[in-house]
Amino acid sequence: MKALIMAGGKGTRLIEITKNLLPKPMVQLNKKTLLEYAIENLMDYGIDEIFISIGYMHEIIENYFKNKDYGIKITFIVENETLGSGGALYYLKNKIDGNFIVCMGDALFNINIDKMLKFHESNNSLATMLTHPNSHPYDSDLIISNNNYKVLRIDNKNNSRTFYYKNNVNAGFFIINSKALNYFDKLKKVSMEGDFINSLLYNGENVFAYKSTEYIKDLGTPERYYQALDDIKYNLPKKRNLKNKQKAIFLDRDGTLNVYKGFLKDKKDLELIDGVIDAIRLINQSEYLAIIVSNQPVIARGECTFEEQEEIFSKLETLLGESGVYIDGFYYCPHHPHNGYDREVKVLKCDCECRKPKIGMLMKAVEDFNLDLDKCVIIGDTDVDIKTGKNANIQTFRVLSGKCEESKEKEDYKFNNLYDAIKFILERGTYENYNK
Repeated sequence: MKALIMAGGKGTRLIEITKNLLPKPMVQLNKKTLLEYAIENLMDYGIDEIFISIGYMHEIIENYFKNKDYGIKITFIVENETLGSGGALYYLKNKIDGNFIVCMGDALFNINIDKMLKFHESNNSLATMLTHPNSHPYDSDLIISNNNYKVLRIDNKNNSRTFYYKNNVNAGFFIINSKALNYFDKLKKVSMEGDFINSLLYNGENVFAYKSTEYIKDLGTPERYYQALDDIKYNLPKKRNLKNKQKAIFLDRDGTLNVYKGFLKDKKDLELIDGVIDAIRLINQSEYLAIIVSNQPVIARGECTFEEQEEIFSKLETLLGESGVYIDGFYYCPHHPHNGYDREVKVLKCDCECRKPKIGMLMKAVEDFNLDLDKCVIIGDTDVDIKTGKNANIQTFRVLSGKCEESKEKEDYKFNNLYDAIKFILERGTYENYNK
């Protein structure tokens, strides 16, 4: 399998680091260039030939790699004129047959490519885009997809957004089938997403979003560069690779993240609890994933539709994203076992396996994220949450920010708010903090 690394950009926002003496892909992170990290991750998954498109200060990149032997073929494509983020694909039109990787040379990543390729092939996808939640969705391209992850459209980062949205951001990593290269009839300046991917969508081709929590960060600003240095120090990129077991903090929603007002039926009623932003930020900076598991029986009762509940979750994601934090995974149970509601949805009235305190949602997350359940914890404000943790045989944390019911289930730990609970887990709890 072959790969193309786009490494022709200037990286003007990173001038504090490059001093205009280096192209962005050549910045050093712990004595290794950003481009080398990309090459090594690709080689880990059997990539046997890498094309690297270069432009700005291309001589520096060529001279650096000319005497290095990685055991694979590396070919440089020099862009004598700016071709945009996708124009170099033209050069591959007669050099590749089948699926290949396209990634950006200005990003630090560590991806389980085998897992993404399996997703790509199972969906008969012409192009698969890796997507993820990030800390700045408000200035990123959002990928809008259906429930089967087929991409419907791309909401450009420059668009004015007057709606609540899911934090599902284009990460700049693609698997593409060579048939898609028929788009290139001549050498021209092409935007990878705005021109190439959008043309596939316009023609009704199969384009899918592969959502992953794995490590991939654009080092477009000094702040992100310095954060990446810290992350490498603690081996976070490799630890987040989904070939490795992950650990998560399961979070109840109502009363834990947002102010308890009963079951939410309208997005206007969602209001974040003070301190939740800072609490989620602590999780995002750790090895743990932040995963919501929430009972929403109002759907089965007919008091709220799936679409309305999705809007509530979208509002939550938008509010968190505006403050630079994110949730890695969302699971909610729409069922209810009891009859007698005026507008109840019969098909959803059942004794399911996902409704807490059963552990169906947790086990689905274990499958999706390759979790080590023994190293996960659950935080919530009710006995149902504590009982769920006990049923899963994981540590339980109760917060007193929500329903504050009279408790019958004994939790392992109790805190006034989510921030204090998270801080305890990361700094003084049973499980290893990634900063140690």
